Amino acid sequence: MSTSKAKTPQTMKPTTAAKKLGILLSAAPAEFQEGAVSRDELNALQADPPSWLADLRREGPHPKQVVAAKLRVSTSGLARGGITGPLTTAEIEALKAEKPEWLEREQATHAEVRNEALRLKQQRAEA
Repeated sequence: MSTSKAKTPQTMKPTTAAKKLGILLSAAPAEFQEGAVSRDELNALQADPPSWLADLRREGPHPKQVVAAKLRVSTSGLARGGITGPLTTAEIEALKAEKPEWLEREQATHAEVRNEALRLKQQRAEA
């Protein structure tokens, strides 16, 4: 017979939890930034986000991965365009409305890369 140990909850660093939630850690409340987050807590935050989390997701500031996704460019494309820090939703919308040349170029490049990846995936599936 084996002895069963009490399960200890799996925890993660706040940085990891923020990345999984798609938020900028420095914009989160201090209690979130300072403590470990259990898997159950993360699931609860995803299932029923508190107002601070909903506000961050809606208004930002957003981490570069989220900014890139909202602008339909790669994170490298953001850097080439001179965007190195987080942006708010309002700043992202202003960039979309302004349509600078670098943004249009990076969106086209990103679309080409995605189309090529899809083509290769389909080609491998057929083989």
